[in-house]
Amino acid sequence: MEKLKFYIDGRWVDPAVPASIGITNPATEETFARISLGAREDVDRAARAARRAFAVYSDTSVEERLGYLEKIIAGFRAHLPELAKLMTLEMGSPITFSTERQATVALFHFEEVVRVLSIYDFEHRMGNGIVRREPIGVCGFITPWNWPLNQVASKVAPALAAGCTVVLKPSEIAPLSSMLLAEIIDAAGLPPGVFNLVNGDGPTVGEAIAGHPEIDMVSFTGSTTAGIKVAKLAADTVKRVAQELGGKSANIILTDADLEASVEAGVHACYTNAGQNCQSPTRMLVHRSQREQAFDAARRAVDSIRLGDPLDPKSTMGPLVSQQQFDKVQNLIQTGLDEGATLVAGGPCRPAELNRGYYVRPTVFGDVTPDMTIAREEIFGPVLSILNYDTEDEAIAIANDTPFGLAGFVQSKDVDRARKVANRIRAGRVYLNGAGFDRSLPFGGYKQSGNGREFGLFGFEEYLEVKAILGYPA
Repeated sequence: MEKLKFYIDGRWVDPAVPASIGITNPATEETFARISLGAREDVDRAARAARRAFAVYSDTSVEERLGYLEKIIAGFRAHLPELAKLMTLEMGSPITFSTERQATVALFHFEEVVRVLSIYDFEHRMGNGIVRREPIGVCGFITPWNWPLNQVASKVAPALAAGCTVVLKPSEIAPLSSMLLAEIIDAAGLPPGVFNLVNGDGPTVGEAIAGHPEIDMVSFTGSTTAGIKVAKLAADTVKRVAQELGGKSANIILTDADLEASVEAGVHACYTNAGQNCQSPTRMLVHRSQREQAFDAARRAVDSIRLGDPLDPKSTMGPLVSQQQFDKVQNLIQTGLDEGATLVAGGPCRPAELNRGYYVRPTVFGDVTPDMTIAREEIFGPVLSILNYDTEDEAIAIANDTPFGLAGFVQSKDVDRARKVANRIRAGRVYLNGAGFDRSLPFGGYKQSGNGREFGLFGFEEYLEVKAILGYPA
């Protein structure tokens, strides 16, 4: 599968400098596709096309933009099985999960922004004037490999709805689903230059996007370290910067919760997407008196996981995305052992029954203390740390003892008690008692988990500037 062109100014074009990279299937460790790696010249060409297109697209009516979005949604639905399979091949997500979560949640962003746009009030009276919201301009998007289409859609959908134009760099590890989305967007008939896609790596294409003078806003999802670099590069042109970065979310299981059910659900939530999930509840906080019960429940939960070929609909966990990620997670598992954590389930090395692929044994550590490396670093693999607490105040203090603040989780039979605890967790989103996904509610972090918000109304307004008009009579 060769996908060597970029989508710039309404056409598929050759890169400025020929250079390609293989895409590896993490379940087989074999190269199954090739893409081109872009250069600064490609970003410049895309940004200038987006700037020209913005002059026209920003002036389109709400009805016109809704029409384009509805066509994208129709194309997305028609290609959903193909999009899901591409994500399974490029980053190892089990096909059932790719279909029901990866692709479907990405579609939700387009559907949700249609709802928001159709009722949004772009102007209203305030005091002696008018407050007007206008599209921010050309937007540069740098997206990750773990939710390759969801993170693209969470940015592209509201930007297009707001009247902005786009330069997208998907992850060079998992770009194929985004390239199919570009084909869907092309078929929807958007004016040339409104949407542009340039593949490439972070140090070249990502940095060129972050610093380009024709780009008014950059939205980045990825590691905190890379996010700091993006913000520094964007500062020279005073861009708006929106970021969704790392996480180390705590799951507080209060003493009145159904312990076994809460632990089981917490294990599976931690292992969502093989643990390659920024808001995963990787720190489970259990009252010290319930230590042994929690360990037993965690072992039973791990035993129910089916690790295997991600193209098999019965598999519930696939491999990690790459050799680099596999090595990182293995090193952190060994660090947990070296620092004295109790191995409850799993452990180092590839599962014995799998002789190829970047598979990691689902692992649970107990007796983890807040100062241990596995309690502080974002592992980004199927590794759960169980920490003990003696009082509710101590549990909240442990939950907040992190530079991150993306999400939190609280389990209790008393929802008012859970709510009081949630209010004290310093995170952008808190889930009570296994609450499900809601595409209308904002998503984003406190502290080093980033700034700005995605999803729904809050995500839409990230792409709007605020203008006050004074002196216009009522």
